[in-house]
Amino acid sequence: MLSRSQIDRTVQAALDEDAPWGDITSETLIPELATASAELVAREAGVMSGGEVFDAAFRLTDPAVVVEVLVADGSAFARGDVLARVTGRARAVLQAERIGLNFVQRMAGIATLTASYVAEVADTRARIVDTRKTTPGLRAFERQAVRDGGGRNHRHSLSDAVMAKDNHLAVLTADGTDLTVALRSARERMPHTTHLEVEVDRLDQLDAVLAAGVDTIMLDNFDLDDLRTGVERIDGRAVVEASGGVNLETVRAIAQTGVDVISVGALTHSVRSLDLGLDVVIDSP
Repeated sequence: MLSRSQIDRTVQAALDEDAPWGDITSETLIPELATASAELVAREAGVMSGGEVFDAAFRLTDPAVVVEVLVADGSAFARGDVLARVTGRARAVLQAERIGLNFVQRMAGIATLTASYVAEVADTRARIVDTRKTTPGLRAFERQAVRDGGGRNHRHSLSDAVMAKDNHLAVLTADGTDLTVALRSARERMPHTTHLEVEVDRLDQLDAVLAAGVDTIMLDNFDLDDLRTGVERIDGRAVVEASGGVNLETVRAIAQTGVDVISVGALTHSVRSLDLGLDVVIDSP
């Protein structure tokens, strides 16, 4: 889960980037003692994510600003719903507005898209997971949004698991070493608590990988028939992950092949921010 320290560190950096020497527009145009109220309004339906992050944008700009989040993260909302209310010093509300919106719009967009994928695989054994195709510096935020949408997280970083992909296997066996022997040797060097996943792109690689006793096998860019064959041949001896060619039109058919996990890079690398607006009313000083 996102910690307050993670949120504050990243949001403060965004605020510093946006107003390194203050907001000269608001300081020039808005009376110092003016107050404002604002509503975060959904201009389209979606799933909420980033309420605490939205709050932090205002809190870090001016601790006296009050943010009331009305829709909990992970909850669905309709077009026109009020998701949060903000009250406080007008200059602070206007200064924090764009940063607060940027975070919550992107996080809600990810949560909403993830919920669509999760709905498509209902009543199958497959779980929807994200990938490392995230915005640099924002991975924890985007992965929280995936969870808010009902999805799950893959490994967080390169430090979390051993995941041998096609390029790793090519180097590993370049000197003619048998793939099973190479993977078993790697397993012996790994801590006993570390997960081992191997990507294959052909069915004829399965026997060698299975013989090595790996934990997860990723079937990369397999067609539906080969996915079904792969699931049958693995037969519960490893977790089966499907990757590649996954979209909202294909994901249910992929899930119905019997795979355990479907990784979807699109959840974070090509998502559209949700259309949310902050309607501000300036009160007289």
